[in-house]
Amino acid sequence: MNYDHLMSRIGAQQATAVGRRNFLKLGAGAGFALGVFSAADDAAAQATTQTPAAPKAALKPTEQPSAFVRIDTDGTLTVLVNRLDFGQGVITSLPMLVAEEMDADWSKVRGELAPAGDAYKDPGFGIQMTGGSNSVRNSWQQYRQLGARARAMLVGAAAQRFGVAPSTCRVSNGVVTAGGRRATFGELAADAMKQPVPETVTLKNAKDFKLIGKPIGRLDARAKVTGEQQFGIDTHVAGAKTVLLLRPPVFGAKVTSFDAGKARAVKGVVEVMEVALDRGATGLAVIADGYWPAKMGRDALQVVWNSNGVEKVDSQKQLAQYRELAGKPGTKVREADLSKLASAPKKISAVFSFPYLAHAPMEPLNCLIDFDGRTCKITAGSQFQTIDQGAVAAVLKLKPQDVQLTTAMAGGGFGRRAVPSSDYLVEAARVADAWRLAGHSGPLKIVWSREDDIRGGYYRPMHVHRAEIGFDDKGQVLGWSHTIVGQSILMGTPFEAFMVKNGVDSVMVEGVADTPYQLPLALQIHHPKVNVPVLWWRSVGHTHTAFVMETLVDEIARSTGQDPVAYRRQLLGDAHKHHLAALDLAVDKSGYGRKLPKGHAFGVAVHESFGSVVAYVVEASVRDGQPVLHKVTAGVSCGTAVNPLAIEAQVQGAALMALGTTLPGAAITLKDGVVQQSNFGDYTVARMPQMPSISVHIVPSTEAPTGMGEPGLPPLAPAFANAIARLTGKPLRTLPFELSWFLYGAVDLLKMPYGEGLK
Repeated sequence: MNYDHLMSRIGAQQATAVGRRNFLKLGAGAGFALGVFSAADDAAAQATTQTPAAPKAALKPTEQPSAFVRIDTDGTLTVLVNRLDFGQGVITSLPMLVAEEMDADWSKVRGELAPAGDAYKDPGFGIQMTGGSNSVRNSWQQYRQLGARARAMLVGAAAQRFGVAPSTCRVSNGVVTAGGRRATFGELAADAMKQPVPETVTLKNAKDFKLIGKPIGRLDARAKVTGEQQFGIDTHVAGAKTVLLLRPPVFGAKVTSFDAGKARAVKGVVEVMEVALDRGATGLAVIADGYWPAKMGRDALQVVWNSNGVEKVDSQKQLAQYRELAGKPGTKVREADLSKLASAPKKISAVFSFPYLAHAPMEPLNCLIDFDGRTCKITAGSQFQTIDQGAVAAVLKLKPQDVQLTTAMAGGGFGRRAVPSSDYLVEAARVADAWRLAGHSGPLKIVWSREDDIRGGYYRPMHVHRAEIGFDDKGQVLGWSHTIVGQSILMGTPFEAFMVKNGVDSVMVEGVADTPYQLPLALQIHHPKVNVPVLWWRSVGHTHTAFVMETLVDEIARSTGQDPVAYRRQLLGDAHKHHLAALDLAVDKSGYGRKLPKGHAFGVAVHESFGSVVAYVVEASVRDGQPVLHKVTAGVSCGTAVNPLAIEAQVQGAALMALGTTLPGAAITLKDGVVQQSNFGDYTVARMPQMPSISVHIVPSTEAPTGMGEPGLPPLAPAFANAIARLTGKPLRTLPFELSWFLYGAVDLLKMPYGEGLK
């Protein structure tokens, strides 16, 4: 991202009285936005008060092509993407939807991340956000309609120019023709602006798609492979100072006293200030001419912390407390007749445990902020633009429209950039405010090191599951009692009002409460309060619920001598066609059932999350006492596959991330309230040598697309665990896998922090 260009663009709009047409003529080229400009709602209008009044349109800002479609005179079509792109590929997929309905020349299509603004709010959620695997799903109709409206305006302009009826015009590859006349989109763009915006349009039939459903390379691929892609952390602006924050070692602790003498003596350190931080904590901001002096200055600080009255979490003790709690009655979520459980001929009694997990994106958190007392300009890889914009405005006592939030390309996030408290941006605003009150001015770049991110962030909660299952010799489940213990992610956030019902955090029980299997399953939960910040992590509750459900179902199949695929089909019945289709496709493509090398085994799992179903058939072995994943075959049911290449990449990435959760060291632990891990050296993520061969197969469909950002993650770990259990005869009941069992046997396993592997 060219920050200077963006900032100057915003600045020019503020300072110059411009007519509507010139206002819509963006950038140095002749780029024209199409349609009626809604000054009240369009994001760009937040930067000007002098746009001439436009006719009141019946269409919402989110439906106006003017905010999304820009055409240069050379035919370049730029589509503004109302999401954050942090690797999932929406900067390609959403422009595909527009270009499809426009019949545009794909070689001339570009994607651009939209700033914060009302026009870019999610049509389903009413806020601008990226999460819940909803980007394509929720914009499927919206972006196609935007393209169809833009196409109609171009056709209207061409018809006037040619002197023919619009119905006689044809559009193909960015060119409008009628008889012997032709004109490109670029040639028509200026006239198309004068056309009325149609309120209703007819969208293409799936059989007429030319782009949708085709594997198309990502628009940002070249920039990324050549290193030219600019991410938030690459954002530079002349005169900006770098800020590093020293946070307390224990969440919520405060500064008692500090000595900044040595820090101020570091060459390049400009200022050291005490500031309020997230969760009631206080800390110190070191502001310097660059990252290195800021780091040296921070390292030189001498601080006395006050952690009195703040809970100091110990993971071992917390796990023991959770285990005890799992044996007590909790809040009822789902009821069932369990009267036959006690007398069932076969039983499984199992306790599962899952640790805290850090998001650990490749690009740590950062932002650039410039507050002059009247307006604030901020650039960040935000997943929650509307919430973040409002939170920063509240800190700085501004109106939200006075906070100009530019969305930067981000290097991963997995949920960490969508924080209901807007923690890192609120902290940035507090530093910027203190900086100005101290008599300074100019932009500040707040940077988190990876150590800051892993030690001071928000985490996927620790969870314990307890299940008591009774079944007969044929695998018929007679009673399934299930308890989950874990912190609520949603309580105390704006999402509590509609996502927490009767004291139950809905994201904690997803995947169990709504299991597709026909089971007499009773579920209850406990939401303990713990002084560890928790947040959604890619796939949210499904990261633990899928593992529990899919390993237990597999264990019942093994216990009763049944094929795990056939057993799942039996439990699913005929009511879950997407599960069956994904499972059957994975089974068929994997060659499931064929003879494998000695010491290898198949493992199977299928799970629905965010509207899509992913089934895995994996091939695994135990080598030198350690589980090894050799091959993964995925069957995916996600409705229309807008860009199959993007789906393949999503599943590959999700599978790799899930594999990481099985590896030793994939856990955040705390002792005396302090996170013990700090970087990739002691917090494991999967690496290239561990990457198995992955083939992804998509169930053909013309239904509306469903989510694909997250569904590839949940079923991988249970499929892997099921393969290992088939080899060893011992189920795995914890993540990361307890490899010590293979090395040292069952006795030592019980001594491990998350050891439940043999029960």
